[in-house]
Amino acid sequence: MKKIDVVTTSKSYPVYYGKGLFSKLKFLIDKNRLNRKIFIVVDENVHNYHSTKIDSFISGIDSKVCLYSFNANEINKSSSRLNDIYSALIENGFGRDTLIISIGGGITGDIAGYAASTFSRGVQIIHVPTTLLAMVDSSIGGKTGINFDSTKNIIGTFYQPEFILIDTDFLKTLPEEEFICGLGEIIKYSFLTGGEFLKKIKKGLPKSLKLNTKLLLNSIETCTKFKARIVENDERETKGLRKILNLGHTFAHAIEVERGHTIKHGQAVILGLTCSLYLSRKLGIINENHFKEYLSLLLKAKDRISLNFFYPMKIYEIMKRDKKSFDDKIKFVLIIEAGNILVDVEAPANMVLESINNGMDHFLVS
Repeated sequence: MKKIDVVTTSKSYPVYYGKGLFSKLKFLIDKNRLNRKIFIVVDENVHNYHSTKIDSFISGIDSKVCLYSFNANEINKSSSRLNDIYSALIENGFGRDTLIISIGGGITGDIAGYAASTFSRGVQIIHVPTTLLAMVDSSIGGKTGINFDSTKNIIGTFYQPEFILIDTDFLKTLPEEEFICGLGEIIKYSFLTGGEFLKKIKKGLPKSLKLNTKLLLNSIETCTKFKARIVENDERETKGLRKILNLGHTFAHAIEVERGHTIKHGQAVILGLTCSLYLSRKLGIINENHFKEYLSLLLKAKDRISLNFFYPMKIYEIMKRDKKSFDDKIKFVLIIEAGNILVDVEAPANMVLESINNGMDHFLVS
């Protein structure tokens, strides 16, 4: 079992990662002296695939345990679903001495984390990410939230967990589509870090990430370490440093909403990164060689994302509602070259619209 420590102003906590670690969950709860009244929030698909190991964990707990299973999609990442979780907590007699365990992908972690940060003014939470995207990105750093009024993650908190447990065995049942979603965030991190990690991703991607175990483990470790260091230095995104993690996401979140959440977040990130590359090029931020190099990497996922149509102006209008906008001005995170990122970049509307058209055209079904 390997460990990465995340040291923030509000809390320090470990990220445990490796193969077969879920069996050690009770031991780690005891080791960290956490609350014993446990409320589990689990993605119903994860529970269906892994009920044996989850039920085995529950049977080993000698205090109150309640399992709350739900369909973890963007529609259910809502205030009504959140209220349902609150009701389940209250009806089952949970209070301030509760430990919430989130088992699932980013949606599960976001809504469970928000519930934990607000129920009884804050209770303990552990994240057990089961998707590649959640393992490399969303479970780390303490961002929680729900969608509201067709705006993604507009309501939320910063709330750090007691620990994170990454068990790569959960990836055995992960559909190829979900690996592509994780790939979107991994490519983002390769752009943020540059160097050897970018070279490894470029070299390894012709092969399915699911089959490339060595690259998969290296990606989880590299992304986790990088995000941990960013979060440590800018926990609440007040210094500007943490903003670099939003590379491609201003486009991506708007694309998700414009698509009515019919595409997954990681797929939208690939589209958003592609649009961001075009905007960097139009603003003269990135040189042509780097533009072509990074675009070719993103287009390796082209056959996994298919669009029949899209509405650039609608995407642009949705972007204006982005929580990172200021004075009605959209703020972009753009790339000069891998490892060299600009934040809070403004751009003319015509260039943004052209970038949406140019980027998403690559993924249109001909």
